[in-house]
Amino acid sequence: MSSYFVREVFFRPDTEYARELTTIPAPLHNALRRLLKQARGSSVFVPIRSMQYLAVIDAEEVIFVDALGGYAYHDGEGGRLIRLAWRPFVGRASLCDPVSCEMVYYFNDLKDVQRRLLSEIGPALDQLQLKPAGGTPPNAKARILAFKPPRAS
Repeated sequence: MSSYFVREVFFRPDTEYARELTTIPAPLHNALRRLLKQARGSSVFVPIRSMQYLAVIDAEEVIFVDALGGYAYHDGEGGRLIRLAWRPFVGRASLCDPVSCEMVYYFNDLKDVQRRLLSEIGPALDQLQLKPAGGTPPNAKARILAFKPPRAS
């Protein structure tokens, strides 16, 4: 079986527009963790085709980028801008309990997008489960860099 290396670069904007504390349903959190463990890599890419978004799951957070916009260059490297992130908190009494999660918004007016992501990521995860093993390469890796726009001259 052949293997290959996928490298993606994502920039985290310096400015956060908002943070909010909420919960994500236990089945969704469990599916995210299970997929990450099965991939045996440092991150998993989940296309949310219905929204043209890409979710990138790693051990600490889930980031979301808009596939139709938000590309930037910094220090000779190009990558997508992170639109929002979910940062689940560790620890809960039961696997059936909702998981506390901090939502970090890097752009304004993303509340509706956030609500839609919560409903659309489940079916996207289900689609990945239907694919044969090896859908995400074991060497998939995401790099998240701080984005510092160039200073005006």
